[in-house]
Amino acid sequence: MKRRFAPLMIAVSLTAGLAPAAGLAQGAGAPPVQDGVKVGEMSFMRKFAPTGALEKQAAQQYAQTMQMAQEKKALGPDNHPQVIRLRAIAKKLIPYALRWNERAKDWKWEVNLLGSNQVNAYCMPGGKIAFYTGILTQLKLTDDEVAIVMGHEIAHALREHGAERAGKAAAANLGIRALELFAGAKGYDPNLAGAAGGMVAKGVMLKFSRDDETEADVVGLDIAARAGFDPRAGVALWEKMALINKQSPPQWLSTHPAGPTRIAEIRRHFPEVLPLYAKARGLNLHALPAYRTNVAEIGPVN
Repeated sequence: MKRRFAPLMIAVSLTAGLAPAAGLAQGAGAPPVQDGVKVGEMSFMRKFAPTGALEKQAAQQYAQTMQMAQEKKALGPDNHPQVIRLRAIAKKLIPYALRWNERAKDWKWEVNLLGSNQVNAYCMPGGKIAFYTGILTQLKLTDDEVAIVMGHEIAHALREHGAERAGKAAAANLGIRALELFAGAKGYDPNLAGAAGGMVAKGVMLKFSRDDETEADVVGLDIAARAGFDPRAGVALWEKMALINKQSPPQWLSTHPAGPTRIAEIRRHFPEVLPLYAKARGLNLHALPAYRTNVAEIGPVN
C-alpha cells in the first residue's frame, strides 16, 4: 500500500539480537561491564561471515530503500516532528550502545522513518535504523517504548546477529550436504536424508533466532535504562503487541519468543536495569512511581 508522506516521517536505523544465557557470566568477548545485564561473549559463528562486507552490503541496501521511499514520497522529512523525536531518542541511546561493540564507534549511524502500516522497525549492521509509521501509530508508543524498540534493534547490530545467522546457515548447509553424501555412500536416498537434515536444521535455526531475540531484549533494556528511559516500558510494549497480534504461531515455530515469555524475561532483569534507570534520572530506586503507558487496558506497570 503506497502512502504519500505529509508531515509524518522519521529518520532512524535499527537491527536486533541476544543470547538465551543473558544471566551467564561474561566471556572473553563480552563487554567489560560490571553493572547492568550480563551476557556471554558473542557467538564464534559470526566469524564465518565477513562483518565488514555485511556492513557495506547493509549500507547499500539501506541507501536503496531510502531512495525508493523518497521516490514514493514515503520517507519522513528531516523537519517532521516524528523524525525529530526518533533522532533525539537515538542520540541519547547511541553513547550507551558503544560499550557493547567497539566497532560501533566508527559506524555512520542513520535514523529514518518510512511511511507504511507495518508494525516494524530495524537496525542493519553498521547502525542503519528505520522505523515504520505503523509501529508508532498502531501501538501509540511513548518515548520510553520507542527507546525499548530502538534499543532492541540496535542490540541486534551490536551483537552481530546478522553475521552470526549467516555463519550458522553456512554451517547448516555444509552439514546437510555431508549427510547427503554419507547417505548416498551407504546406499540410502540422499534426497530423503537431505530433507530430514533440513527439517532438523530449520528447527535449530528457529531456536537460534529466538535466542537472539531474547539477547536483544536484554541488551536493549540495559542501553535504554542507562540513557534514562524506563525499562518497565518493555512490559507495556509487549502487552500492546499482544493486543494487535491475537493470532501468532506456537513459540517453537516462531523466530520470536512468545509474548508472555518475553515479558517474563524482561521482568527477570528489572533488578539489574532499574538501578541504571534510577541513577540516570536521579531518582530514588525504592520510590520509583509505577510506569504508566497510554493504553487504558494495560494500566500501570511495576
